[in-house]
Amino acid sequence: MPAAMETVASLDNITKRYKNGVTALDGLSLNLRRGEIIALLGPNGAGKSTAVKLMMGLSAPTSGTVGIFGADPRNPHTRLRTGVMLQVGRAPEMLRVREHINIFRGYYPNPLPYADLVRAAGLQEIEDRFFGQLSGGQKQRVLFAIALAGDPDLIFLDEPTVGLDIESRHTMWAEIRALAARGKTVLLTTHYLEEADALSHRIIVINKGKVICEGTPAEVKSMGRGSVTTRSVKVIRCTTTLMADHLQAMPGVVAVVSVGNLTEITSEQPEATLREMLALDESLSALEVESPALEDAFLALTSQN
Repeated sequence: MPAAMETVASLDNITKRYKNGVTALDGLSLNLRRGEIIALLGPNGAGKSTAVKLMMGLSAPTSGTVGIFGADPRNPHTRLRTGVMLQVGRAPEMLRVREHINIFRGYYPNPLPYADLVRAAGLQEIEDRFFGQLSGGQKQRVLFAIALAGDPDLIFLDEPTVGLDIESRHTMWAEIRALAARGKTVLLTTHYLEEADALSHRIIVINKGKVICEGTPAEVKSMGRGSVTTRSVKVIRCTTTLMADHLQAMPGVVAVVSVGNLTEITSEQPEATLREMLALDESLSALEVESPALEDAFLALTSQN
């Protein structure tokens, strides 16, 4: 198969039951491919953390098969090819930033150069500071550098931009995109859905231990609107004198909502809808047209399952 389609990690018909009787995963299957950024989304308790722990080799399935680079995730060679950034990651507070990075680089046979890690995580001005002196966002950036220390081919990022300011967040996004461009595979778990929308090549939504939706961000947003095929769905916002029942009868319109002084129209045929609106209301103003938010689709999909 082409390199870009090479399967890097897989969960095949995985069931995971805990001793307390809770079924965290129920026949779940998914594949992660080379060069992809995949967002694994789901409400709290959906099974995201369990799925990631299985791929990291920190837990074993009750049934089913886990494969990382075609091998057991607990294989030492396999672990050397993975990097992990956990939201609840901790590090000794009395070590300096440069000491943390160099210690982790020493664990790998072919680590990334120290200067590359500092640049990737934006640590140039805080290399000599103690970890315990850093802000929450700065600590996140150190943990990101540590996750990349071994030049991994598969990277797990759990809520990577929590606590980051806007500039630092976009810098990290650029680095994540650069990793994928180099053929690395990134599995991202985040509650920040704008992040998933902006970064992901593919989104996998799970709920109650099962995959309920999978596709590009645009496809997932369309599925949330009730149809896999309505990929041209747009949200039109404007100030208009047209009444809601009149708008509802226009071509492609599936929903009309008043939001303050604005009217929000969701249409599967936005161009046709707009042409008719402009022809009937010359005073139409404050016009905005955008794709439906991933958050709306996520809520719709998870509430149905």
